[in-house]
Amino acid sequence: MAQMMATALMGSAYDVIVPVPLHKSRFVQRRFNQSILLAKGLAKHTGKPIEAFVLEKKRATESQGGLNRKERFRNVGGVFKIPPEKRTAIEGKRVLLIDDVLTTGATASSCAKALKKAGALEVGVVAFARVGQPVKG
Repeated sequence: MAQMMATALMGSAYDVIVPVPLHKSRFVQRRFNQSILLAKGLAKHTGKPIEAFVLEKKRATESQGGLNRKERFRNVGGVFKIPPEKRTAIEGKRVLLIDDVLTTGATASSCAKALKKAGALEVGVVAFARVGQPVKG
């Protein structure tokens, strides 16, 4: 999957790869973060550095499944942060945010806002899959 993403990104300009984080409780439950796995594979195929833990999820949120567009944006609004000591990893850089699935863009938007607030020059987003049917609402 990462190789397919790398092919799709050929010619894209970015400096660092940042995966969408899981909250600690969700990570303990799953024991893996699919976005980190994709980001590691993409880093291997592109030679770009990965900053797997620069972006943090401050609190656990309700599952996005079953929520409409407005509810999804509200659910993840302001939930991501970059601790001050980790900002140098993204300040002035073009960040490529990695997620596994993009539905409404609520998670990506919330992450991008946090990255820009912490000094990212620009933020691009790539996901392996896109939900085909729009979420109602």
